[in-house]
Amino acid sequence: MLLAGVPLMMEYVVRPGDTLSEIAADHGTSVSRIVARNGLDSSGDHVVAGQTLRVPAAHGRGGAAQAQPASSGGGSETRRIVRYTVRPGDTPSGLAVRFHAWTAELVAMNGPVLRAGETIRIPVVPEAAREGAPAPAAPAAPAPAPRRGSAPSADAVDGPSRARVRSVIESTARRHGVDPQLALAVSWQEAGWQMHHVSYADAVGAMQVIPSTGRWMSGLVGRDLDLTDVHDNVTAGVKLLDVLVEQAPERTAVAGYYQGLAGVRKHGMYDDTRRYVANVMALKDRFERGDYPA
Repeated sequence: MLLAGVPLMMEYVVRPGDTLSEIAADHGTSVSRIVARNGLDSSGDHVVAGQTLRVPAAHGRGGAAQAQPASSGGGSETRRIVRYTVRPGDTPSGLAVRFHAWTAELVAMNGPVLRAGETIRIPVVPEAAREGAPAPAAPAAPAPAPRRGSAPSADAVDGPSRARVRSVIESTARRHGVDPQLALAVSWQEAGWQMHHVSYADAVGAMQVIPSTGRWMSGLVGRDLDLTDVHDNVTAGVKLLDVLVEQAPERTAVAGYYQGLAGVRKHGMYDDTRRYVANVMALKDRFERGDYPA
């Protein structure tokens, strides 16, 4: 039986600018627990952007969650009910992965449609009940299929290198009239210039574009964009930045990339959005000085 007060175990991908103390605070845990759970250096000060940590967490980053013991009524095992405020981009399946719940139970309790701002109940499945069953996992982005008659490229097998992603971002940004350093900063903050990341909200690739945004950008550029392809993924993210910068000052546009521009205008920046914007702007300043990550 999973008791109230016992933290969830979540996977968290370190973003540039993150510190262990901030990660611990965001997830309602302590630095020492994260260090112990991941076998980190005892000083607890060495984490790298792109590194995946297992975090004992009372709630997810950016979500207001409060745990209380209760039964889901959907089975013999007791569920720990987590109250969570829905954020833009949240999906039932994504939240099920994030909180170790079953999608069907989450939908049965809250309905299939989640609305940003509403508080829902998430029935967390006890670890014992998950033994022997496949744990929910975020979908992996499929590699693009090689052209017929050709050998798979290194990009198709391993994903493009950070240097290649950087080059694609710079050239694509210039083509669309977007500041390359801003696009590079957003991508580094989002995914460390890597294509393999898929978030719990199904955001894909180096620019962390969700499928609905990909369809929107496809309409704007006049062709279907494959978000698993580095050129198309970057095109979608850069074009979104182009749209946002046309509609708002730069810092607000960056906040809109993370939170949604309508949400920023209606609710202001959330705490995690303000940190996101500060990180992106600091990275942009650094890149403008020619100080790029190795």
